Formats: sequence, structure tokens, C-alpha cells
Amino acid sequence: MYQRYYAIYMNKILVTGACGQLGSELSTALAHLKGVDNVIISDIRQSNELPSGMQFIPLDVLDQEAIDKTIQKYHIGQVYHLAAMLSATGEQQPRNTWNLNMNGLINLLEVCQQRSVEKVFWPSSIAAFGSHTQLVDTPQFTIMDPETVYGISKLSGELWCEYFHARFGLDVRSLRYPGLISYKSPPGGGTTDYAVAIFHSALKGEAYQCFLGENTRLPMMYMSDAVKAAIELMSVPKKDISIHTSYNLTAFSITPGELTTAIQTHIPEFNTIYKPDFRDLIAKTWPQTIDDSIARQDWGWRHDYGLDRMVAEMIRNLALTPN
Repeated sequence: MYQRYYAIYMNKILVTGACGQLGSELSTALAHLKGVDNVIISDIRQSNELPSGMQFIPLDVLDQEAIDKTIQKYHIGQVYHLAAMLSATGEQQPRNTWNLNMNGLINLLEVCQQRSVEKVFWPSSIAAFGSHTQLVDTPQFTIMDPETVYGISKLSGELWCEYFHARFGLDVRSLRYPGLISYKSPPGGGTTDYAVAIFHSALKGEAYQCFLGENTRLPMMYMSDAVKAAIELMSVPKKDISIHTSYNLTAFSITPGELTTAIQTHIPEFNTIYKPDFRDLIAKTWPQTIDDSIARQDWGWRHDYGLDRMVAEMIRNLALTPN
């Protein structure tokens, strides 16, 4: 009886990890769609880059009691759980990465199940795959043997999401994101973040020193498409969701060399210097291209930005952004 009564009033959205690259832009889009009063944004600490006019609360996802109080106080009906430590940073702090990425997720899932939260979104990653995965046109179902603590946490998280759906009926939805490219947020410690940093160097008139090899190919996506995909997935009727681990998702696949060439069409004097480090070894265990046909069939996923359009948008917007 209590749960039925409470569920009637659960109409607000909570975003954890809202200060991150995806979180800040997704929060803004949700506020535009749902109304600024209906989106509560949170992170371990406040950032100067938070969307204006939105209600921020400090929230440590390792504190399950705090999550529970937040969901009750603000009548949360949907959660976008984005709080996580990324791949390259994670290799420097493996225990902390596992603790935040895994225990934070389990804390959140348990509270959402107990409080009858309607839907939960959680992002997985191509890092959940591994060196024995089919790396070209990687299928939805394949060998997954990640070699980084970030990837291990993402694969484990996918299985926990599936478990909470099967065991408790919790509606958890997830996307295996490729590398994300945005002009609004600085690089955040991910292996694919070269594809953001490279534009900053180009617009400063500097050569970019790339930590990946010239021909290391990875799937990528412009942030506008990443935000659109999350919101679309959360809007699909439950009956149309067939994947309860995480959907493959992609837009285009590029190498640093190809991205350099694309930037040179706008800034001819730009150049990249290649000095691969441990991040190149990580990238070589990840897919080069992704088969996301199930997402396209189940809920009509279509990306809007290819390489050329993304490059033009990044250069145009960064040129207008104060340093």
C-alpha cells in the first residue's frame, strides 16, 4: 500500500554525477524537456560548470542512506546514474574505481528497487569488451573479457542491471557508449578523450601530442547524439526493450590520423605528433567498429552526427567559447 501511494508522487528526475562530461549536458537537456523544477542534479561536490538555474544537491553514491533520503525527499521517479571514475584515471586508482563504479551502482539499484523508482538509466561502455572480442563490427552478444578495472566494473554493472530486472522487475536501461566528443566539457580522464583535447590544441594553433597511435581506430559519438540516445531509450515502452544488460551503440569510427585530416580541412596548418602510451594499449583491446543493429531495431536509434559534421560543430562552437 505504501509503495503504491508513494509511486503516484514520484515524478522528478535525479541525475548523479551531473558535473561530468555526459552529466552536465544530459541534465540541461532533461531540464529543457521536463522543466527545470523537475530535475535534481547531484555530484560529490559542486562544479562551476553546472547548468544554471537547476537545483544541485551534494550526494555521495557510496552513502546508500543519503541516496534513500534524496529519493524520498524529492519524490524521484527516474534516475540517470552517471557517477563513475573513467578508464585512464581508473588504472591509476583501481581500488577506488571499483568501489565507486560498482558499489555506487549497487547502492543505487537497491534503493530504487525498494522505493519503487519507475526507471533507471546507467551508462556502460565499449570498455566492457576485451582483446578476445570480435573487434570489427562487434556484435551485441560476444566474448567480453575487459582488461581494465573500468571495463571490469562496466561488465559487472551490466550483469547487476540484468539481475535487478530479472529478480526484482526493476526497469534498468543502459547503453554501451563509444568515445564521447563535446565542446562544452574538458577532457575527463578517458582513453577516448584525445578526440576532445585535439580540438583545443588545433584552435590554439598548437600541434597536438596524441597518446594513441595514428592508426588506432575507435568508435566515437558526438555528445548531442549521446544525450539523445539516453533520453530516447528512457522514453521507449518497457515492452520494446529486449536488452537488459546494455545496448550496443555507435555513430562513426575514426583513428587519430583520420581526425587530424578532418580538422586540417578547416585548419590546414594543424598537425598531430604521435607518442602512444599505456592508453594506446587499452584502446587496442576495445572494438574498432560496433554493430548496434538491435538498438536500431528495438527503439529506432539513429545518429545525427557523422565525422565531418562533428568536426565542423566542434570547431565552430569552440571558436565561440571563451578560453
